[in-house]
Parts: sequence; structure tokens; C-alpha cells
Amino acid sequence: MTELPWLDASFVGVLGLLIGSFLNVVIYRLPLMMEAQWKAEYAEMSGKEAPEMVAFNLVVPRSRCQKCHHAIRWYENIPMLSYLFLQGKCSDCKTPISLRYPLVELSTGALFFYCGWRWGITPTAALFCGFSAAILALAMIDWDTTLLPDDITLPLLWAGLIGATLQWTPVTLPSAIWGAVAGYVSLWLVYWGFKLITGKEGMGFGDFKLFAALGAWFGWQALVPIILMASVMGAVIGIAMKFSSGLREGGFIPFGPFLAGAGLTAMIFGPGAMLRFVGF
Repeated sequence: MTELPWLDASFVGVLGLLIGSFLNVVIYRLPLMMEAQWKAEYAEMSGKEAPEMVAFNLVVPRSRCQKCHHAIRWYENIPMLSYLFLQGKCSDCKTPISLRYPLVELSTGALFFYCGWRWGITPTAALFCGFSAAILALAMIDWDTTLLPDDITLPLLWAGLIGATLQWTPVTLPSAIWGAVAGYVSLWLVYWGFKLITGKEGMGFGDFKLFAALGAWFGWQALVPIILMASVMGAVIGIAMKFSSGLREGGFIPFGPFLAGAGLTAMIFGPGAMLRFVGF
């Protein structure tokens, strides 16, 4: 860490803006890539001819306007600045661009700035920048699709364990291992208990994996504060959406975004502050 923490934080924050632009691609495309893979696997298992696969991944094709299919030029894809320059509209058809795109970029930049300010230019900062990006992507994907992709949750889990092994995170390796185990098993038990009692599924398996990953990053001691914080946030948002008629069909909201929010809270404030916030 240099003697100019603002300089370190600003550099990392600008990097976060660029990563945030890429996260918008991940949030939109990864679920579509998963759906295409499922269709191909289903066709193979059922003996049907697999649908023709068009090149579509996180790199190709180029990003386009979803309405007029205008290919976005490089200078129309500069984080934050392009949105302001274009006045939030497609340069070709003038269709409004969702405000969520610059908000994701700004959120990622702010989280990276925080990591740079707190840990400087260090492996710990790099690790928690990766944590922040993964958590933000998971929250948005789950909110949109109720999916928590293994392509993100499992590397996040392993990164937490590796970080603890290298002493780049604030927990010991035994605490991280038991955090991962307890995180997965606890929600697995809740899932099956709820299903046996009601005959319904209260959450998805992705929630187990995400909670296990948070246990790996913050240790088993943090699991109770994290689940309490996530539950409080979920209850508040759920009640607000119910009164505003904002609940989706079936009257449910995914739990992953609230676990993700609690994970970011644990990174910034620590588990102890979270317990005090929820009244313990």
C-alpha cells in the first residue's frame, strides 16, 4: 500500500468501472448460454437432433441494441461516460437504455474503490474485488432468472478456501472449511424440512452453494449474522413489494440477492456490526 491511499483506491475504482461493464454482459448472457446448453443436452438425451448452435458466449457476438440490433461501437461502451453522452438512449433508434447498466458499473467501481482504499494494491484487495464482482453478478442474475449459476458460485467457494489457505482473507483455513460445510448443510436441511412439511420447494440448490461460499470467505462464525441480515432484508423488500403489487407471479422473490447483500455487508462492516444492526 502506498502513502497515497486515494491514488490506490482511484486506480482500483476505475478498474472496477471497466469490470462492471463486463458484468453487464455476464448478467445478460450467462443465463442464455445456460439455457442453450440445457436444450442441447436435452436433445442429446432424448435422441433428437440437437439445435444448431450459433456462436454466442461472453465474447461474441458484439453487444447490440436489443430493439434495432445496432452494433455498439467501442466509444458507445465506455463505462458511465457513454451512457451520459448518449443521454441514456440508443444512438441509432433512440430506444431508452436501462438505467441498470450504468448502476451496475457504478456499483462495481464503488466496491472496487472500497477494496483499494481498505487493502491497497495487495492480493487481499484483488481477492475481495473478485468477490464483489461475483456477488454482484449473482445477485442480478438471480433477481432476473431465479438462477445462481455454478459457473460463479463454485469458483467463488474455491476462491474463499484458497484465500484462507494463503492468509489473504481474515479467517483461518479450518474456519473457512467449516463455514463452507455449515453453510451448505444448514440451508440443505431447511430446504428439505420445508419441503417435507409443505410439499413445496422454498429455495434452490444455488442458495446452498452461495451460502457455503460466504462461509468459506468469512468463516462459520459469520453464518448466523449473514443469514439474519439476509432474512431481514428479504422480509423488508418482500413486504414493500407486496404492498406495491410488485411481486412476480407466484408471489415469491429469490433469496440469493439478499444473501449477496448480506455478504457485501459482511465484507464492509464485519459480522459483529451485522448482529448489532439486526438487534442481537
